[in-house]
Amino acid sequence: MGVLDPIYAKPLAVRLISQVAPEYARVLGLRPDQRSLGILTADNDDATYVSIDEATKKADVEVIYAHSFYAGAKHASGPLSGEIIAMLAGPGPAEVRSGLDAAVQYLTTSALWYSANDDNSIAFFPHVISQTGSYLSKICQVPIRTPIAYLIAPPLEGALALDFALKSAAVNIVSYTPPPSETNFMGVILTGDQSACEAAAIAFQEMVLEIALHPLDY
Repeated sequence: MGVLDPIYAKPLAVRLISQVAPEYARVLGLRPDQRSLGILTADNDDATYVSIDEATKKADVEVIYAHSFYAGAKHASGPLSGEIIAMLAGPGPAEVRSGLDAAVQYLTTSALWYSANDDNSIAFFPHVISQTGSYLSKICQVPIRTPIAYLIAPPLEGALALDFALKSAAVNIVSYTPPPSETNFMGVILTGDQSACEAAAIAFQEMVLEIALHPLDY
């Protein structure tokens, strides 16, 4: 690995329930029109969050549950647990399968983390989404199809990089995860026009790389 080498997330288990048991549907809070359920786990939580949002744009599905596991994939409860579990609900198996396909495709090709140093011990996620789907729009309380910068880094790197990003672009914070998150990172979602989101992500990246290179230069 080297600086700015991409780090790809991996789905660990992906399964489909064609007809959810009524009692389970009740506990999950499914609507009568949500009869099928897709469940996936992966080794990276934030890559999965943006990927299930992508699923809502490509298929008639809704994210009804998504949560990170504590301490990250290296401390998972089993080899298929990873760092997150997510559930997509839809009217039938075809729609949910399409949603799972879209999520897996995005997860394995587009939801890229990057290495900030040569040995891959510092990783960060400077991800720009041109149009949010229903999931992230709800999380951020913004209209569907809003541009966002979804930015994740280790705690100190992320704290300084967020400040630099806010000073570098006309963006606002719509979601903030202070350190430590369940996986011991920190995160923020910023919104503005697409060019501002891209500028914020670039600034965030620049500061993470600077800190990785000069961690004691204060």
